[in-house]
Amino acid sequence: MKNILLIGVLVFGFVLTANADVWKWVDAEGKTHFVDTMTTIYTWVDETGEQHYSDTPDHEDAVAVDLVWHSKGSLADLDDTHDDQESGKSPYPGETAEQFAERQQAEEYYCRRATEIYDSYVNAPQLYRTNQEGEREYLSKQEKAKMIAETRAKKDELCS
Repeated sequence: MKNILLIGVLVFGFVLTANADVWKWVDAEGKTHFVDTMTTIYTWVDETGEQHYSDTPDHEDAVAVDLVWHSKGSLADLDDTHDDQESGKSPYPGETAEQFAERQQAEEYYCRRATEIYDSYVNAPQLYRTNQEGEREYLSKQEKAKMIAETRAKKDELCS
């Protein structure tokens, strides 16, 4: 009976490990970190300029980082793959070379398109939105600045 229970626990543990997800986040210096848990991560810079990370908000300036789903698998699956995009190795476990090339092409397209939109907003004398009647409603300077900032953030996300 103990053997059956032990086998059940081991199989259940293997299933949980096999279905694990890897998450990534980028720190203030632009360095990408990978984790295998959805536990909230907090970061802050202290008075000396040193950056800290914790699973608890241990400082008044601590902010939660944005965890972005990266792939199925485990951190072990990522060994030496997440820095090899230039060499053509995929950072996603199980991704074929063809899928990798297609994904890279799509990412480049979306980055290019987001950059075009951002540049057009920055260079436009005025921005507007169209209301339900089909009429233009011009944005105030504050609304334009907010729209440009949001577009810049989206461009930065797509081009990272």
